[in-house]
Amino acid sequence: MDDALASTLDAVGPRLRALRRDRATTLEALSASTGISVSTLSRLESGRRKPTLELLLPLAKNYGVPLDELVGAPPTGDPRVHLRPVRHRGATVIPLTPRAGGLRAYKNILPGAAKPAVPDPQTHQGYEWVYVLSGRLRLVLGDRELELLPGEAAEFDTRTPHWMGNAGADPVEFLALFGPQGERAHLRARPRPTAG
Repeated sequence: MDDALASTLDAVGPRLRALRRDRATTLEALSASTGISVSTLSRLESGRRKPTLELLLPLAKNYGVPLDELVGAPPTGDPRVHLRPVRHRGATVIPLTPRAGGLRAYKNILPGAAKPAVPDPQTHQGYEWVYVLSGRLRLVLGDRELELLPGEAAEFDTRTPHWMGNAGADPVEFLALFGPQGERAHLRARPRPTAG
């Protein structure tokens, strides 16, 4: 076995352990959802069991991640940009623009809320535009509180104290465009007339 393959396989166990802990899942709960025994899962995480497709496929499905991400596979030469989701305070944020400067786009997924969260409004430089895809988004802007439903959008200067949270028990998904220097999204109500 070449060194690169051995190194990739050796890294699978710690990656599996970190993913499980990041998701706050026990070995017992993972066993129940994948059908893989607790002892096998434990040996996989400690590196005492060699990872196989038969074991990794149910784990990738359970965690909702691609198999190559689960094993840390080397790049395949695929020219597409594969932006990685980021977990932040229980939310999943998926960057949709690869560059750091200028207008940035994100897809946000907030888990369902058993009870309403206490807003903690923040301010910073920039301008934001949000569009709700599914669920109900709770938006606090200064002294106003709004509930946005699927298909609704809002835009605001981020120097206004603002906070976003889930307004319901189901997850909420929304798109956000953020201009760190105050850039705004340009919306057109109708196409420009063509010269004739």
